[in-house]
Amino acid sequence: MLSNETVRKLHEMRLGVMAEAFSTQLEDVQFQSVSFEDRFAMLVDAEWSARKSNRLTRLIRNAGYADPAACVENIEYHPERKLDREQILRLASCTYLQEAHNVIILGATGAGKT
Repeated sequence: MLSNETVRKLHEMRLGVMAEAFSTQLEDVQFQSVSFEDRFAMLVDAEWSARKSNRLTRLIRNAGYADPAACVENIEYHPERKLDREQILRLASCTYLQEAHNVIILGATGAGKT
């Protein structure tokens, strides 16, 4: 009964992922041998990861990208596009940010710079 109350309170505090992870821990006998600190760390990690993921999803949605599911791995390197795969991968690593370099992408309207 105490566990059900704890889960309810976690949901009330808007810690839904932590509540679900806690319920899963209660049902799984393997967690009985895990220390309190480790179990608690797993709960916090689950909640933290979910919040970071939700934030990233929200930022992508709010950015208004034409294709929010676009990713570097899906770039099509057709010869007529004249894209340098190595250069694209270097840009995707974002090392230019730490090196304080700027990136300017030039091209005709409708050429796919986005």
